[in-house]
Amino acid sequence: MITLADVRAAAARIEGRVLRTPAVPSAAISRQVGAEVVLKLENLQATGAFKERGAANRLSLLSDAERARGVVAMSAGNHAQAVARHASLFGINATIVMPKHTPSTKVVRTQGWGARVVLHGETLAEAAEHAHKLAAEEGLVFIHPYDDDGVMAGQGTLALELLADFPALDMLAIPVGGGGLIAGCAVAASAIKPGIEVVGVEVAAYAALAQRLAGQPVSVGGATIAEGIAVRDIGERPFAAIRAHVADVLVVPERAVEAAIALLAEEAKQVAEGAGAAGVAAMLAFPERFAGRKVGVPVCGGNIDSRIHANVMLRNLLRDGRLTRLILEIPDRPGVLADIAGTIGEAGGNIIDVSHHRLFAAPSVQAAQLEVMFEARDSTHAGEIVAALESRYTVRRA
Repeated sequence: MITLADVRAAAARIEGRVLRTPAVPSAAISRQVGAEVVLKLENLQATGAFKERGAANRLSLLSDAERARGVVAMSAGNHAQAVARHASLFGINATIVMPKHTPSTKVVRTQGWGARVVLHGETLAEAAEHAHKLAAEEGLVFIHPYDDDGVMAGQGTLALELLADFPALDMLAIPVGGGGLIAGCAVAASAIKPGIEVVGVEVAAYAALAQRLAGQPVSVGGATIAEGIAVRDIGERPFAAIRAHVADVLVVPERAVEAAIALLAEEAKQVAEGAGAAGVAAMLAFPERFAGRKVGVPVCGGNIDSRIHANVMLRNLLRDGRLTRLILEIPDRPGVLADIAGTIGEAGGNIIDVSHHRLFAAPSVQAAQLEVMFEARDSTHAGEIVAALESRYTVRRA
């Protein structure tokens, strides 16, 4: 198992190669979850994620002969970019195998660092098998994204920085994919501050660690916005450190991850991908677990497609009532549309979209159906607007 000395040695190796990211208190998130929350902004790394730390340390440990052979890695995106970037800085040829459906932003950015990108397989496990095959066929050095002592030690430097900046923290909430980040951070944090509680966070579709710790057979899979932690297996090296130093694992639903992405964007002014927002999602889903604590949370990554981010924000607006979609059954006569628009406007709402159906959707030839979406200040305000419309028309939520 790696030690604090390994993590400190990694910190010395990567100094100047990896950004020492800021850690900032978030008053808005703290108020919402009832804890003192400090965000470690790993989304500000050059490749947009914490994976820079492990990749930089692991590549620093290569011999001259290994550097000459080149490296290969498998990744859903962030490890890919990190290996590609630091291989480029070291003058090492890099091949990255990514699952076929990896978000395009991560593929393009990985290629932008000069790596050869191979899209293979439906899952990270299938990509890993192909990466190992390429390593054997082409003599490349395989750089594992998490089941590697050098990578884990590099990731643990995040906790060194966080506790140096905020030594009063008594809890860390760390997203878990393959386990490299939480293992490195737990080793470092427990050595620096004995008694600190380190909690892991997984998404419901990929709760391999929670299942394994509970002695259950591991069964994972399905769609998730947190593709960065959608990992089938926990690494054996990380698992040993996790069993020794991690207090608990929380499993969060997709909806909490989406809410966390929106909360970070609106209140903390930070762009986070699903995996990067998982720690905040845990606080939203289990506020009682964090109440009254001083919690450090890494915003692990910010590599999210703009379209997906926009969709998450709109979905959140619909869920909390700031956007409301209604279907109204209305008489088909002049002035009705103007009356509805006036009712919404007088109540302070802002109409976003209107769709008027006469021929097929309405139950009578003398009636029409109107679909309207409007913007309100909050759910209470939206309710007031709906009540004003209901006083005149038959209304149902879409």
